[in-house]
Amino acid sequence: MEQTDLRAPALAAPVRPVTPQQRAARAARNGGKPTLDFAERVPYDAYVHASTLHRLQQPLSDDPGEMSFLMVSQIMELYFGLTCHELREAQRLLRADRVWDALLPLRRAGMHLEGLNAAWKGLRWMTPADFNRFRNLLGEGSGFQSAMYRHLEFLLGLRDQALIRPFRRQTDVYAGLLDTLAAPSLWDDVMALLARRGFEVPAEVLSRDVAEEHRPEPAVEAAWVTVYEDTGPDNHLRLLGEALAEVAEQFGDWRWNHVKAVQRAMGAKVGSGGSAGLAWLQRSMARVVFPELWSARTAM
Repeated sequence: MEQTDLRAPALAAPVRPVTPQQRAARAARNGGKPTLDFAERVPYDAYVHASTLHRLQQPLSDDPGEMSFLMVSQIMELYFGLTCHELREAQRLLRADRVWDALLPLRRAGMHLEGLNAAWKGLRWMTPADFNRFRNLLGEGSGFQSAMYRHLEFLLGLRDQALIRPFRRQTDVYAGLLDTLAAPSLWDDVMALLARRGFEVPAEVLSRDVAEEHRPEPAVEAAWVTVYEDTGPDNHLRLLGEALAEVAEQFGDWRWNHVKAVQRAMGAKVGSGGSAGLAWLQRSMARVVFPELWSARTAM
């Protein structure tokens, strides 16, 4: 169970494929107008499950602003899952030494993270007074408890096994997190790739317990300095470095936007999940994604 399957179960009313010829014939019959009559469920809803998505909002209060808070949180969850999907695909390709092919899912991941960052704008209206109108009803519920966000952190190399303890009684969720924690992170796969390409990555880095967070290694930093010396268009490792940098930068922006959102909505109050709230988030910013990719820039 190395990967968490994010796909929905089989559709009750499956989408039926349509050929270009069938589509053209239908358009001719309709006189260029859209099809308005269907024998079964509307195909768009059968594929997107829009009617299901719009029934998933269950506010706890009558405050109209809570719907914004709830829906933005759900949108972020979807983006977490989508980004994890792209990072796993990039890992699969890198393990097969298909660096060029891995660039596309990494670029998509960067764009998804950009969309994730944009979601914060939907909460910029929230002051402490606005949040306080429904915050107590959330009980101990906190974004800190997002399992998919933990998958994302683990895939990016930020690893702390203690953070999966809240999920012990959700056995499937807990097992999935353990699997992600026990498997190499994206950065582990990148370092293994560098080693296969002839760079001197220490054996202890490659053979370490991947459940533990990677500590910056000078030899890995030196490898990236060498990679960036070749600025030619055929240097796919350099393009990989830039794609990874975009992912790391967008993820860092998300964490910083989270800090700002907390400052705006609750100041330095204790977090709903029992953490120190703002102080906890500020400390977490010190953990760097793909550290040698950034430190190498000083020596370039």
